[in-house]
Amino acid sequence: MALKGELYTADTFSEEQIASVKKHFLELLGQEVSFEIKRNEALIGGFLAIIDGKIYDASVSHRIKETENVLVHGNDADGAEITAEDVNLTGSKPKPFHSSAKAIGSALKQRLDTYEGKSAVYEFGVVTSVGDGVVRIDGLSHTRYGEQIAFNNEIYGMTMDLETDGVGAVLLNGQDEVHVGERVYGTGRVVEVPVGDELLGRVVSPIGLPMDNKPLNAKRYRPVESPAPRIIDRQAVNHPLMTGLIAVDGIIPIGRGQRELIIGDRQTGKTTIAIDTIINQRGKHVYCVYVAIGQKLSTVAQIYETLQAVGAMEYTVIVVSNASDCAAMQYLAPYAGCAIAEQFMYDGKDALIVYDDLSKHAVAYRAMSLLLHRPPGREAYPGDVFYLHSRLLERAGHLNDKLGGGSLTALPIVETMASDISAYIPTNVISITDGQIYLEPELFHAGVRPAVNVGLSVSRVGSSAQKKAMRKVVKKLRLTLAQYRELQIFAQFGSDIDSVTKEILDSGDRLSETLKQAQHEPLQMSEQVLLLYAVMNGYLKEVPSPHVRAFQKGLLQYAHHNYSPLLDDIESSGDLTDEQIKELSACIENYHLTCKA
Repeated sequence: MALKGELYTADTFSEEQIASVKKHFLELLGQEVSFEIKRNEALIGGFLAIIDGKIYDASVSHRIKETENVLVHGNDADGAEITAEDVNLTGSKPKPFHSSAKAIGSALKQRLDTYEGKSAVYEFGVVTSVGDGVVRIDGLSHTRYGEQIAFNNEIYGMTMDLETDGVGAVLLNGQDEVHVGERVYGTGRVVEVPVGDELLGRVVSPIGLPMDNKPLNAKRYRPVESPAPRIIDRQAVNHPLMTGLIAVDGIIPIGRGQRELIIGDRQTGKTTIAIDTIINQRGKHVYCVYVAIGQKLSTVAQIYETLQAVGAMEYTVIVVSNASDCAAMQYLAPYAGCAIAEQFMYDGKDALIVYDDLSKHAVAYRAMSLLLHRPPGREAYPGDVFYLHSRLLERAGHLNDKLGGGSLTALPIVETMASDISAYIPTNVISITDGQIYLEPELFHAGVRPAVNVGLSVSRVGSSAQKKAMRKVVKKLRLTLAQYRELQIFAQFGSDIDSVTKEILDSGDRLSETLKQAQHEPLQMSEQVLLLYAVMNGYLKEVPSPHVRAFQKGLLQYAHHNYSPLLDDIESSGDLTDEQIKELSACIENYHLTCKA
């Protein structure tokens, strides 16, 4: 039985030419093809055939396009000339980090056009339904999961559901411009994002479109989704990634290659901990990626200004999917950010990525899944919502030396409601990660910042991700804090307190004051060791609790001025010898004498 097809030609073909075309497809497909002949002068010359849901483009116009793309390739970020007007950044009041649907479509089109070895054979389908950014397509039987598909007018989507009778896809731009009956073309490429050092200091969208009104000259691309490193490709997590926060580095240490969850209610300082950690990587050769998922643009602009002011943008990339973006863009954002950070890891470097936050990511995925008519489960989330985050967070790790020894540390953020950490998404992410930093609203409102709850916070890597010097001074820190918190509760109910209890409460008060820290003022490891050694060894007994922070600030200044070599030695060696302990004691005692004088 002969296949039916359509044959478009620029000029009228003779019988001999049509017979030649039929013979060509008989050899190619192994079946005879019966063509309906149509004219299309836009082809200029040659022909374009549509057979069994595939387009075979042997036209002159197609060859001209390929030649033009080769000539212009490398002119800018994606081979495209995107003007300031395209990304909507001109005018008296430009929107910060905003990108238009036109700019997204143009960038994706030009990126696809510049791929080498692009086939002249395309598979197509037909839109059967469209609404709320979700499209059902009849055809595209050979498409892949996550493949980029093309509509008319430079509109693109991504396949999400592969079914026997068609494909379900989400639109990346032009949500209101796709219509039923329209043809959809498979591109043969999964969604990719630019990677490499060119992105440092930049703000980009989940598809790699610059959002800071500057050209992006990217040379490499990476799929937004890729398999996690195998177990045999990894090595143990034993090198610390310092956050600069005493409460975290002392009690809940984080190692390079670890996945540590930051969890807590709204407005408890979750993002602040992440930003402080990024700031503390200055000079430590750690490349950082901050992913904003569903955030207000004003919030992202504020974070950008903070990082820019302290010089942290030199080694940081910000990936933005704002609150007004479609669910597909919010879904893509963490995977795109992970691809960017992952490239640093595979290049043998250390990287840190912050996902802010995965609660909004799960909500965006739920919206997409419900629109795709996937069966809802608990809290209306689809059944694969666990896999959604596990395949993302498993990409973090510490590669072995054969693969370059690079690492990717992940700090996912999850927002809880009314301190309920037993909700669906929090418990899912807790079970995937290697520990969590739980921020308690009561502590935050009581002025304990960072408001880390020592009892519910844990690091499963533990002391193996701490320097020896830190390990020596924090041996009894968690136990002392736990005793203090417990006695503090009981002390509220009674007026008579014995001397031992009063001493524990007093020392606990001073320890709590030591753990308090102003935002965006991270401390070096040697500074933390000095402060913790002072409070854990009773050197602050004579200092009233309200004056502890002022005393410690003065102590740090005194140590930097008079004992700078000691701090440098501790910082470089990471150890604390008996001789150095004597010097630390002398430093604190001498400062005491200076204060009294």
